[in-house]
Amino acid sequence: MTRDEALQRIEALRAEIRYHDHRYYVLDDPEVTDAEYDQLIAELKALESAYPDLVTADSPTQRVGGEPRPELATVRHSVPMLSLDNAMDDLALAEFDRRIRAAFPELGPVPYTAEPKLDGLAVSLRYERGTLTLAATRGDGTLGEDVTHNARTIPSVLLRLLGTDWPEVLEVRGEVYMTRSGFEHLNRALARRGERTFANPRNAAAGSLRQLDPRIVAQRPLRFCAYGWGELSVDPGISQFAMLQRLAAWGLPISPELRLVEGLEGCRAYFAELGSRREGLDYDIDGVVFKLDRIDLQQALGTTSHHPRWAIARKFPAQEALTVVEAIEFQVGRTGAITPVANLRPVQVAGATVSRASLHNFDELRRKDVRVGDTVIVRRAGEVIPEIVRVLAEHRPLGSKPVEPPTHCPVCGAEVLRPEGEVIARCSAGLWCPAQRKETIRHFASRRALDIQGLGERLIDRLVDLGWVREPADLYTLQQAQLAELERMGDKSAANLISAIERSKETTLARLIYALGIREVGETTARLLAERFPDLEELMVADEESLMQVEGIGPVVAAQIRGFMVEPHNRAAIAHLITAGVRWPRQGPSVGSTSLPLAGKTFVITGTLSKPRELIKARLESLGARVSDGVSRQTDYLIVGANPGSKLAKAQALGVAVLDEAGFASLIEDFI
Repeated sequence: MTRDEALQRIEALRAEIRYHDHRYYVLDDPEVTDAEYDQLIAELKALESAYPDLVTADSPTQRVGGEPRPELATVRHSVPMLSLDNAMDDLALAEFDRRIRAAFPELGPVPYTAEPKLDGLAVSLRYERGTLTLAATRGDGTLGEDVTHNARTIPSVLLRLLGTDWPEVLEVRGEVYMTRSGFEHLNRALARRGERTFANPRNAAAGSLRQLDPRIVAQRPLRFCAYGWGELSVDPGISQFAMLQRLAAWGLPISPELRLVEGLEGCRAYFAELGSRREGLDYDIDGVVFKLDRIDLQQALGTTSHHPRWAIARKFPAQEALTVVEAIEFQVGRTGAITPVANLRPVQVAGATVSRASLHNFDELRRKDVRVGDTVIVRRAGEVIPEIVRVLAEHRPLGSKPVEPPTHCPVCGAEVLRPEGEVIARCSAGLWCPAQRKETIRHFASRRALDIQGLGERLIDRLVDLGWVREPADLYTLQQAQLAELERMGDKSAANLISAIERSKETTLARLIYALGIREVGETTARLLAERFPDLEELMVADEESLMQVEGIGPVVAAQIRGFMVEPHNRAAIAHLITAGVRWPRQGPSVGSTSLPLAGKTFVITGTLSKPRELIKARLESLGARVSDGVSRQTDYLIVGANPGSKLAKAQALGVAVLDEAGFASLIEDFI
C-alpha cells in the first residue's frame, strides 16, 4: 500500500468509525457487532502505526491517553455561561410565562422548548472547522477550567463533527453526567479495590471530569448531552428547537426527551408527565428547563448578569435533606447478609417520606461513622433505597458511641460470620433462619424476577410464619380458598394473587436465573448466562472454567454459581419449580437462522405490555426474529402497549406494520 492509498483508507476508516460511534453512543442503535467494530479500530491503529505522520488529533484512536496534568488551566468563555433562574413551584412558572406574554402580547400561546435538567456538570465544547479544540467547565460563568484532555475520552463527545455543513466555529453547551447504572458499576469497582466510593452520580461525574489524569477518566462511564450553544459563526435561525436538531444532525447527542410545547398548560403537562417517569430514568434529573423557542425574541429579552430572561428551570422536590438518626438496627437478607439500617426522623425527600436508610455494610458504617443521634444528609434517587450521604459531625451529641457489629443473628440467634476478605457479615444458619427464607421469597417474587404482583412483604411474612411457604415452589401450591381465609385478604384479592402466581409460571430463563438469588448474579449476569447456557441443565453442570468464559464472570462469581448449583437443596428447589410448571421459551438455533419461521424479520417493542418485555423478546428470538431498540426503515413490525411514545409515530411515518398484543399473539400462534 502506497502512502496515498494508506491516507485514503485511513480517512475512510475514520469516517466509518465515527459513524458507528454515533450509532452506538448517541443513537443507542448499533449496526455492527463489537467484534466488527474492533476490527475497524485495529486496522486503523495498524495503518497509523505504519504512517505516524498521518495521525491527527481527531482520529478515533486518539481518545484515550496522555500524561497527567500538573493542574487544570483557566479558560475565559467567549460568551458567558450563565446559570438558570429557578421556579420552585407552579406559581413561579406561571409568573415566568406571564412576563413572556406581557413582553410579546401578539404571540398568543408561547412556544417553549422543554427538556430534562440533567444533574451533572455543565461544560462547553468548542469546535473549529468541525474539530474539537477545547472543552471547559462553567466555573463562575466567565472563567472555567480546561478539561479538554478528559472530555476527549468520553465516547459521546465527538472529536470531529459529522457531515460537512457545520460552521467555522461552534461552541456547544451541555452537561457531562453519569447514568445510575454506570455509577453503581463504578462504585462497586472502586469498593472492590478498596478505594473511596462516590456519594452520587453528580459527584462522580464532576470528580471524574476534573481529574488530572485522563487515563483514569477514560475508565469512568461518562456521557455528554448538548442543550445549547455559545459562540457560533453562523445564524442559528429562528427556533431553539430547530437549532438543537441541527446539533443532532452534526452528531452531537441531545436529550431524547426534548419537546416543543405550547403555553403554560403545555409546560405543566410536560413537567407532570416527565415527573411521573423520573424514577424510571437511568439518569438523575432535578427539574425541567423551559426556554422561549423564538431565538429573535430571546435576544430581545436579553439576560441579567446571572441568567437569561427567556429560560427557567422548574425544579422537582429536593432529593437530599437533613434529618436525625434515631436508631440503628440490623436486617438479615436472603443470603444471610446482615445490613445495618438507620431509622431516621421522617423527612420529605424527592416527594416521598423517608424514615429509613441503608448503611450497606459495617465497613461503610465505620467509614461514615454514623451514630445514633447524628444529624445526617439523606439522599433518595430513582428506585435506590435511601442512603446517608454524609454525617454533620459538628452537630453530634456529646457522649455518642460508635456502633458495634452484632455477634449473633438478630432474628434466629445463630453465630454471625465474616469470611476473610469479605466486607459482608452473614448469619450462619442458612435457610433455617426465617429472615433468609422470607427474603428469598421476596426476591423470587420481585418485579425484575418472577414479578408476582400483589405478593407484598407483609403477606410473605404471614405465609412463611404459617409454614405454608418454605421455598419458592411452595407458592404454586397455594389455593384461593386457603388465601381468602387470611386477614384482610378476601375472595377477590385471593383470586387476583392466584392469577398473578399462575402468570409468573411463564417467564424467561434469564429472569428465572436472577430469581434464584445466586450471590453476585444480578440481572445482567443472569442474561449473559442464559445466552451462554440456553438449557438450564447445562448451567447446572457447568464447571468454573466454562462459567468464566461468560463476559464479566471471574473466579469469584464462577465459584458462587458453581457452589449454588452443586448444593442438593438448591437443585431440589429448581426441580420443584419445574414440576410446579415454571417454564420459559427454549432457545432454538441462533437468532436469524433461516430455518426458523420469523427469520429475517426485525421487531421493535414499545409501551407498557401485560407481559415482561424480556419474555416477548425471548419468544421472538426463539422464532428467529431480531429485536431492535430503534425504529428504522429496516423494521418489519412494531409491537405496541400502552403509552407507546414517539416510536409509534415514527413507525407510522415509515409505514412499519403496527401490532397490539392481540395482533402479536395472532401472528405467532401457529409457531408456539
